[in-house]
Amino acid sequence: MHIDQAKLEAFMGRLLQEMGAAMNVGLVNIGDQLGLYKAMTGAGWLTPAELAAKTETDERYILEWLSSQAAGQFVDYDPSTGKFRLPDEHAMALAIEESPCNVAGAYNVIASTIKDQELIADAFRTGRGVGWHEHHHSLFAGTDRFFRPGYRTHLVNEWLPALTGVVDKLNQGAAAADVGCGFGSSTLLMAQAFPKSQFFGFDYHDGSIEGARRRAADAGIGAHRLSFEVASAKAFPGSAYSLITVFDSLHDMGDPVGAARHIRQALDPDGVFMIVEPFAYDSLENNINPIGRMFYSASTMVCTPGSRAQEVGLALGAQAGEEKIRGVVMAAGFTRFRRATQTPFNLVFEARP
Repeated sequence: MHIDQAKLEAFMGRLLQEMGAAMNVGLVNIGDQLGLYKAMTGAGWLTPAELAAKTETDERYILEWLSSQAAGQFVDYDPSTGKFRLPDEHAMALAIEESPCNVAGAYNVIASTIKDQELIADAFRTGRGVGWHEHHHSLFAGTDRFFRPGYRTHLVNEWLPALTGVVDKLNQGAAAADVGCGFGSSTLLMAQAFPKSQFFGFDYHDGSIEGARRRAADAGIGAHRLSFEVASAKAFPGSAYSLITVFDSLHDMGDPVGAARHIRQALDPDGVFMIVEPFAYDSLENNINPIGRMFYSASTMVCTPGSRAQEVGLALGAQAGEEKIRGVVMAAGFTRFRRATQTPFNLVFEARP
C-alpha cells in the first residue's frame, strides 16, 4: 500500500471537521430544546450568566455550551468582554420557527438516526426492513419541522400554481387528499389557503395522525373541511378527488407502483396527482454533492429500511431521480407525467390519468 502523505493529512483534517460537526448535533438539539438560541435572538451580546438567567439554566453548563458554539462559529465571541452573540442570520436558521430557512428539525432527524444505528446495523446484517414506526420518536416531529419551512415558502405560492388548473379548482371548491401526510403541515397549509375545499390527510402512522388532528384543532379548522385518518397509501378511502398529493414519501413506500395505482383509481378523471420528491439527478455521479450526501445518508438510515419493511420493498431511495419516479407513475397507469417545477431541495411532478 502506497500512502500519499498530503492526501492523508488533508483527509484527517476533513475528518476532524466531521467529528466536530457530529459532536455538535446533540448540542444544537439542547440549544433548541432549552430555548437557548431563541433567548439569544435579538438580545445582542450576553454573558453566560445573563443567558443562564434568561433560560433558567446552569451558568457553568451554559459557558461550555457557548464556548462550543463559538468554536463552531455558530455564535460570535468577544474576548474583551467575555460575551457571546447569535447573529441575526444564524437565528434565521436555528431559532425563528417560521423562517423559510429554519433547519432545527434536521438536527432532530440526525439525532434519531444516531439513536437508531443499532437497528439499522442489524438490518444490514439480515436484510430485513425497519418500519417508520420503529424509529426513535424524534424522527417524526423532526421530519415535519425539517420539511415545513419549504412547504410554507413554496407550496401555495409556487408549487400548486405550477399544476395545470389546480388552483382554480381549489378556489372554487374541490376535494383533495394528502397521502403520507405525517403531522399534516402540508395538508393544513392547503386547507388554510383554500377555504372552499375539503382536505383529507392519510398516514399509516397513528402517532403522526394524532399530532395532525391536534394541529387542525389548534388552527380552528373544522372536521368538515380538514380531517385526518389512519390509512395506508394503497387503501385510503374516498374517490373523485380533484387533487391527490404525496410529499417526500413516495420513495419510502414499499410498493409505490401499487400506491400510485390506488391514487389513480381515487382521482377524478380530470384530477391531478402531485408528487414532491427530494431533488436528485438520475445518476449517482451527478448527485455527489452536499444535497446528495444529506439525502443518501437519510435514505440509508430511514427511507430504504422503511421501504424494505413493507410488501414488495422496492426501495427507490431518497435520491431516486425523475426517471425512476416517472417509471413508477407510468407503470401505475397514468398517461401524462411532467416536471412542474423545482427548488434546490425538491422536484415537483404532475401526473394525470
